[in-house]
Amino acid sequence: MTTVLAICVAVLVTVSVYLMLSRELKSVAMGVFALGHGANLSIIAMSGSPVLADGGLRNPPILGVADLVDPLPQALILTAIVINFAVMGFLLTLLIVTARRTGTINVDELATEDRPDGGRAGGDR
Repeated sequence: MTTVLAICVAVLVTVSVYLMLSRELKSVAMGVFALGHGANLSIIAMSGSPVLADGGLRNPPILGVADLVDPLPQALILTAIVINFAVMGFLLTLLIVTARRTGTINVDELATEDRPDGGRAGGDR
C-alpha cells in the first residue's frame, strides 16, 4: 500500500510541476492546487498504516491501550486543507482580476503588455 501511495504522490508532484511551468495562469493555479494535494497525500503516506498486520485496526489515542494511531498527521492535513482552500480562493481571485483587467491569462502576453511606467520594470528609477 505504501508503494501505491508513493507512486500517487510522485505522479501528483510531477503533474503539478508540469502545470506550474505552463504559459497560462489557470494551469499554474491548477499546478499549485495539485501540489497541495500531493503534499497532503505524502503526509498520509508517511504517517503509517492504521491497519495492523493481522488485519485489525489501530485504536484511537483516547482509549489508552496499545497499538495507537498517531493523530498528529491527521491534524496537520486538516490544517493544510484549510490553508490550501484559502490559497486557492486567493489565486482564483487574482486570476479573475488579471483576466478582467488585461484580457489575457497568458504569461508571455502579460510580460510584453504595455505598462503605465513606460515599460520599465523598476518604475521611476
